[in-house]
Amino acid sequence: MTGEPAFAPHIRHLGLQPYAETMERMRAFTDARDADTPDEIWLLQHPPVYTQGQAGKAEHVLAPGAIAVVQSDRGGQVTYHGPGQLVVYFLLNLHRRGYGIRSLVERIENATIDLLRGYGIEAASDRDAPGVYVGSGATRAKIASLGLRVRRGCTYHGLSINVDMDLEPFSRINPCGYAGLRMTQIADLGGPRDVDQVATALLPHLRAQLGAAATSAAAAGADP
Repeated sequence: MTGEPAFAPHIRHLGLQPYAETMERMRAFTDARDADTPDEIWLLQHPPVYTQGQAGKAEHVLAPGAIAVVQSDRGGQVTYHGPGQLVVYFLLNLHRRGYGIRSLVERIENATIDLLRGYGIEAASDRDAPGVYVGSGATRAKIASLGLRVRRGCTYHGLSINVDMDLEPFSRINPCGYAGLRMTQIADLGGPRDVDQVATALLPHLRAQLGAAATSAAAAGADP
């Protein structure tokens, strides 16, 4: 097999891209790839849009107003994307990497937690609710969301990290299906405001996590 080393996916910086067209590009890439197709990571932002996951329930979309709601084929419920949010899409061959979807979710969360720690922001994951959170109890807020899709052993969709964006649209949905879930962002917690700067800082953490030896070969299962 001539595929690239597991720790070295191709990185594509795509700038501001419409959601629906990007989703179609991810599907096309996944359908066309073979066992030797190099993995890719896409770094981008989206114009304002609500995206509803495969299991999404209409009652979690409260008052979208003029912001479009797009049906997505990722896992999870409704979320919001907008300028100032870093979106990271993972087009990975899990069979070749030797770990499953739950291990991938943990690796992405850990990379995000390591990134935030570098900004002096203490964060944690929640196995029952994928994503990354800061604070606890009444002060708990979500700073990064996860939603993936697996087809033929390969993933697409991925991670969104709130950097410096308008958080108001989150108040018009139940984010990720949780009523009253608070959202926060890096800029409000003393970190940088520049999305490209955060993307550059995240990449070494992703490479370290995605290329690390698998502790268990969990079978690829349902989307988180």
